[in-house]
Amino acid sequence: MPEIKIIECPRDAMQGRHAFIPTEVKTAYLQRLLHCGFDTLDFGSFVSPKAIPQMRDTAEVVRGLDLQDTDTKLLAIVANRRGAVAALEHEQIDYLGYPFSVSETFQLRNTNATLSDSVERVKQIQELTRARGKELVIYLSMAFGNPYGDPWNVDVVELWLERLARLDISIFQLSDTIGVGSPASISYLFSNLIPRYPALEIGAHLHTTPTSWREKVVAAAEAGCKRYDGAIRGFGGCPMARDELTGNMPTEHLVEYFGNRPTGVNANDFAEAMQASLAVFT
Repeated sequence: MPEIKIIECPRDAMQGRHAFIPTEVKTAYLQRLLHCGFDTLDFGSFVSPKAIPQMRDTAEVVRGLDLQDTDTKLLAIVANRRGAVAALEHEQIDYLGYPFSVSETFQLRNTNATLSDSVERVKQIQELTRARGKELVIYLSMAFGNPYGDPWNVDVVELWLERLARLDISIFQLSDTIGVGSPASISYLFSNLIPRYPALEIGAHLHTTPTSWREKVVAAAEAGCKRYDGAIRGFGGCPMARDELTGNMPTEHLVEYFGNRPTGVNANDFAEAMQASLAVFT
């Protein structure tokens, strides 16, 4: 069992691109990623095609994947009950992910729902997910601050984490949605929350600039975080980021940093995936 879980996020890398990536190209790239040894692949989403047109073929993509020779699990993002129902039609999917912002303003912008509405959505999605023997992952977005002036501190994040954990949800990703998380805030959140909730798996979805990735990973790792989202070459990230250099945490940096700790990632297969990414994201 790997000590460090690395979740590769091609969905996050692809979703903001304007030019549609052909379904067969997505499928071939994901198939290659499935053999790298990642814990999980955040591969697609079942949301409105008007909101995220790049992901409109997720159902077709998942049907085209061969999962016989991989231990990597599949995760799909959903934003409401309808999306959850659609995702759960595919037995291959192990996890559903729901973006729950600790910023009310961002939650309204991102899912057209208040925080109270989102709690009800999570309840509905969790009931469906558990009935099918799957697991729900909550992404606590804007977990390290927001640009709207909405309240943010460790107590705000803990309030929502604790409330949602009562719904029998055990995996949470603290998301640095716009890349504002400093090493101090990252350390503060993880060092406070991980010891308080030992039964929960609390991971990091960090956005970063090319020069600030290491200090963020160090802060999270030294605070006890063992679950990390990344995207090869740092592709993607939140389009709302104020710095155009801000993107996803590059997976290759995670693999490099945790090189002396078991991650399950195969170096040769990962190198081939790195090369293949250039043809997908050109």
